[in-house]
Amino acid sequence: MDKEKLQLYINELILERPKILLEMEQYAAENGIPIMELAGIEAMLQLLRIQNPRTILEVGTAIGYSALRMAFALPNVKIVTIERDNERLERAVDYIKQAEKGAQIVLISGDALEVEEQIKPFAPFDVIFIDAAKGQYQRFFEMYSRYLSNDGLIITDNVLFKGMVAEANIENKRLRNLVKKIRDFNSWLMKNPEYDTVIVPVGDGVAISKKR
Repeated sequence: MDKEKLQLYINELILERPKILLEMEQYAAENGIPIMELAGIEAMLQLLRIQNPRTILEVGTAIGYSALRMAFALPNVKIVTIERDNERLERAVDYIKQAEKGAQIVLISGDALEVEEQIKPFAPFDVIFIDAAKGQYQRFFEMYSRYLSNDGLIITDNVLFKGMVAEANIENKRLRNLVKKIRDFNSWLMKNPEYDTVIVPVGDGVAISKKR
């Protein structure tokens, strides 16, 4: 089975997105901005529709693509999203303004490991979505999981990292170290006694953790 052809087939079936989202997808592709893969975000949005959260914390705004996808899919949800890169944050502000979703989305500027006090007033969160520095996933999870509601979900993207987590030999040292951190996080997460977790091989790999 040709996985690339299958992915193209699935992508072609996905309904057309609003113009602003298509512009963001193009900008991200042209400028090397990491946004969630199409199949992955569609799967996540369906999960969110089922969960029907009132509040979402997103760790890693980038240009605001995921936040806007969630805002369009769930018109009544409140999203708090954190980004440390000023250029990307400014781009996110602009896109959110164009989409007229400013009432739904609160942008927090800063390193997610340093802005906990700014996040506290918005807690608890029904969903926490982690999509930032992959080497810090466990620290993000440990820091913000305490603000998850009792019936909440934590969704973590990129946990399969383009399939590299299954590669035995990675020559590039920096890449090898990052892959090790992701593997260690996946192992820690799957063994975490406070959560039931499944890793879904969609997009770049999505971990879904349900509070026990």
